[in-house]
Amino acid sequence: MFKPIKQKRVYEEVLEQIKNLVKQGVLKPGDRLISERELAEQLQVSRASIREAFSALDMMGILESKPGEGTFIRQEPLDSMIKPLALMMTLYQNNSLEVLEIRAILEAGSAALAARRVTPEGLDKIKAALDEMEQDVLSGAIGELPDAAFHLAVVEAADNQVLLRLMNTVSDLIVETMRHSREKLFETPGNKLKLLQQHKEIYRAIAERDSEEAREAMRAHLRFVRKEITTYEEEREENSI
Repeated sequence: MFKPIKQKRVYEEVLEQIKNLVKQGVLKPGDRLISERELAEQLQVSRASIREAFSALDMMGILESKPGEGTFIRQEPLDSMIKPLALMMTLYQNNSLEVLEIRAILEAGSAALAARRVTPEGLDKIKAALDEMEQDVLSGAIGELPDAAFHLAVVEAADNQVLLRLMNTVSDLIVETMRHSREKLFETPGNKLKLLQQHKEIYRAIAERDSEEAREAMRAHLRFVRKEITTYEEEREENSI
């Protein structure tokens, strides 16, 4: 049942110290570390252990080595976390239902945050996208671009840089999935106006700074889209038999 407790190797201790200093804000993005020799002397370890720790931290996206300049805390450490997730979402882009599930998890929370943190300028940006979406819908257009702009404006209003970076990274994927989703949804009479009304409810909740209502409005909207697409796919499969 139990396994022997292993002592950490020296380089792991070095790695943990540097990671903790980054977490505490003592070391900030762009900071240059002291040389391997100086760090080895301060920590009383071998330079080989320092090099091993630096190599591991580089692979983790925390450090970067610049030839002739030294070793630095990476300017954009978020990329090491965001890019793999963005790549995974892109690889699964053909499964629109799974993309919708991920969006529901991320965007319901972002709508709640937006209701608490939105600025007047941020609210204007959401409203502008909503107005453009309404014009597209009434003119018979698909309206995927203002739809994507609306959702990205909500995420921007949430004022969370990790979430915003992720959504911006996969923005092309979001636009593409929205276009396919809207094409399917608009085949059902009345869905155009239903979707427009759902976006208006999200906007209203954010404008009224009702975080729980904003969360539920976004969740209900994406739940509706998922349900309609599931029905569409099932009917198409039945008709093909």
